[in-house]
Amino acid sequence: QVQLVESGGGLVQAGDSLRLSCAASGRTFSLYAMAWFRQAPGKEREFVAAISRTGGVTSYAESVKGRFTVSRDNAKNTVYLQMNGLEPVDTAVYYCARAMAAWISERPNPGEYANWGQGTQVTVST
Repeated sequence: QVQLVESGGGLVQAGDSLRLSCAASGRTFSLYAMAWFRQAPGKEREFVAAISRTGGVTSYAESVKGRFTVSRDNAKNTVYLQMNGLEPVDTAVYYCARAMAAWISERPNPGEYANWGQGTQVTVST
């Protein structure tokens, strides 16, 4: 069973940047697409960004396009989420997840992801 461990969350002010990391165990990291989801209090978990197994294809939620960038380093078994221009609405627990396939679907949803990290809190103050 693959283990995913997120890090890099914290408390920042609006306009600041953060980079989240997600380190995966095992030897199959490069075979699967990866994604970031987030969940704010009282809300459903929502898609943020996804990346194909090679990193050649990425997908973003409309709300983060132009501000967030997903990337991966298969040699380090790590996926990243660079978040710039953070806004209070970005406050949530951020989860990384491993897909059940190498590619990204047109509308990534939690049901397509078999393994999840424990999450890292991102809080953006005004």
